[in-house]
Amino acid sequence: MKFVNQLVVSSLAVAILSGCAGSAAERRQAKDDFKYLDVESTPPLVSSPDQTLEHYPDYDIPAGDYTGGIGKQVDIRPPQQVLELIPGARTEQKDGEVTLWLLTKEERDKVWETVKTLIADQDQISLAEETENRLETDWIVWEEEDEEETLASRYEIERFEQNSRYGFRISLIGWKEGGKELPVSRTNKERYNTFMTNLVTSRYDQFVREEAAREALELVKVIPLSMGKDRSGLPIIIARAEYNVFWQRVPELLPVMGFNLEERNQSQGTIKASYVAPDDEFWERVGTKPLGYSPESYTFLLGDLGNRTSINITDASGKPVTEDMLEQMLPVLAAVMKDDSATTTEEE
Repeated sequence: MKFVNQLVVSSLAVAILSGCAGSAAERRQAKDDFKYLDVESTPPLVSSPDQTLEHYPDYDIPAGDYTGGIGKQVDIRPPQQVLELIPGARTEQKDGEVTLWLLTKEERDKVWETVKTLIADQDQISLAEETENRLETDWIVWEEEDEEETLASRYEIERFEQNSRYGFRISLIGWKEGGKELPVSRTNKERYNTFMTNLVTSRYDQFVREEAAREALELVKVIPLSMGKDRSGLPIIIARAEYNVFWQRVPELLPVMGFNLEERNQSQGTIKASYVAPDDEFWERVGTKPLGYSPESYTFLLGDLGNRTSINITDASGKPVTEDMLEQMLPVLAAVMKDDSATTTEEE
């Protein structure tokens, strides 16, 4: 499913389970036709007076007033499930509504702010009403390959406290198919309340991960560096930080030093970059001697040493640079890490 006009809600994919390939109707409905709907009721079985019928109740249909869809109205797609992306949160689903119970008020309010941020970031979502603890959206237009018509929906989003528990609820309150407003069915409630909940929890999970990454980088903003030797006795630079941490840091540092990133492969630990020497103002600011590197491509080779990371550099021909060139690099890297004004953040 997607918003109309290519609207992207979350970078984390929210899975919707679909059937086999084919038309939207084929994915939603049973394989065979619906001729069974035209079958007349079978008359009661009449036996001769001298016969005694044995009745077995195994297949009796229980008596009762049942309501629900039949034929094409029956949706055979697997139901959606709420993604468990908030540690400790409990999901409660009742009458098609989805309620998340959070462990603390602070966590519940963080989910609430996530919703408001998500809405503020998307031009196609607007609010019809807003109070301190309740949001009501205007019509949100969707397109989904499993639906034959363009859909639109409205939601009520609430935060509340009940019996010392902190709740967050999303409710589908309006429904359109092909531009025509229809009653909100239980099936649509169950499916699209879950879908919207997953969008919110996915965005929340994304925010939490980004915040944790920022905090981790702040803790190791200045990483101790030293010269060392690899197992073959060749010179290397050693960064006293874990590989995953230092990998996140390097793409911020190299462009500042004049290395324009061309290729990166984290699993192989390689970063290819072309060098253009910075101006004199840069070297005066960081307080080091200029690098004696030629304007060509270099490959930075990062190795995982457990709680440390090794750094080696090869030139355009694939040969390791000299020990002197590595020693030139060490103070520049250290100075750039300490120079907040020089560091730029590049998106991974």
